[in-house]
Amino acid sequence: MTVPRELYVSELGAVGEPTAEWFRVALLLIVAGGSVIAWAGRRVRSDARVLAIGSPAVSLWVGCAFFLLASQVTCTAGCPLPVGETFTWQDFVHTAAAVIAFAAACWAMLQAAFSRRDRFLARLSLATGVIVAVVAGTGGILSLLRWQVALGSRLEFVATTIAIGWLVVFGTALARRAAPPVSTPEDDTPGMQDGSQEAGATFAGPHQHFS
Repeated sequence: MTVPRELYVSELGAVGEPTAEWFRVALLLIVAGGSVIAWAGRRVRSDARVLAIGSPAVSLWVGCAFFLLASQVTCTAGCPLPVGETFTWQDFVHTAAAVIAFAAACWAMLQAAFSRRDRFLARLSLATGVIVAVVAGTGGILSLLRWQVALGSRLEFVATTIAIGWLVVFGTALARRAAPPVSTPEDDTPGMQDGSQEAGATFAGPHQHFS
């Protein structure tokens, strides 16, 4: 909002931009938060065979690793496409890292979408995974074609915002499951304790694969 022109997300961190340091800090915060959330969700698995290779946690760690690289190797002034006369290794490394990081994040969303652990989270993950992939992909194609660049930059900001929003919701859902249950005075009676333990054992059985 402080930059008086249309630009892609990566250009906020370009060499010489007044927002460069903020861009680097923001990416590092995403890397730190994403890594912690990945650790919290390390036991979540996908039921789909293709998506079961690895886990959402592994995919998030891969994405975080490449976002870390993108935060340290930012693009040059103007963030030119690393093709033709504008090719530089710095821009190539940054662009490749950003694309791989986005792809890994979308893959993590799809993996979470086919987990039976939480239907709401699964549906949300499916929707956000598809939306981020389509929106970010469209923005990237417009950038490559050098056509409607203003629209492409806005699409990339939208995709980034949705992806971060999903990460927040995913982390919140994991934190809620990890929180100990709140006990009530009735739970302290012998009969209630026996019933609660029996019910808890019955509930835990079918979901041990995800616990």
